[in-house]
Amino acid sequence: MDIALLILGFIFMLIGILGSFLPVLPGPPISWIGLLLLYSTSAITMNWTFLGITLAIALLVFALDYMIPAIGTKKFGGTKAGVIGTTIGLVVALIFPIFGPFGIIIWPFIGALIGELLNKADKKTATKAAFGSFLGFLTGTFMKFLVAIVYLGLFISKAWEHSNALFPFFN
Repeated sequence: MDIALLILGFIFMLIGILGSFLPVLPGPPISWIGLLLLYSTSAITMNWTFLGITLAIALLVFALDYMIPAIGTKKFGGTKAGVIGTTIGLVVALIFPIFGPFGIIIWPFIGALIGELLNKADKKTATKAAFGSFLGFLTGTFMKFLVAIVYLGLFISKAWEHSNALFPFFN
C-alpha cells in the first residue's frame, strides 16, 4: 500500500506542477495532496505541523493567484476584460502551441490586449493595461510554479530519507 500511496502522491506532485500553468487546476493545493499522501504511508511519521504550514501556504498562494492579476491590471489602468483576455490567451497557448514555448508568454499578452481593445480602450491604454495584466499573470504563475517545485523537492527529499522503509525489497 505504501508504494501505491507513494506513486499516487508523485502523480499529484506532477499534476500540481502542471496546475501552475493550467488555469483549471489549482497547482499548489494539488501538490499538497501529494505531500499528504506521502505522509499517509506507514514508513513516514505523520507531521501535522508540517502539513498544516504547507497547506496554509498552498491556500494562500491559491488565493493570491486570483488577486495578483487583478491588482496588476488595475495598477496599469486595465479592466476585467484584460484579465479574461489573459486567461483566454493562456488557454489558446496550451491548445495551439503556434509560438512554441514562447506561446505561454505571447498568447496571454495578446489575449489581454484584445480584451482591453474590445472593452473600448484606445491602443495606448490597452497596451499598458495588457502589460499590467500580463505581469500579474506571470507573477501568479511563477509563484504557483515555485511552490509546486518546492513541494516536489520536499516530497523527493522525504521519500529518499525513508527509502529503506518505503522500498524494503531493495535492501
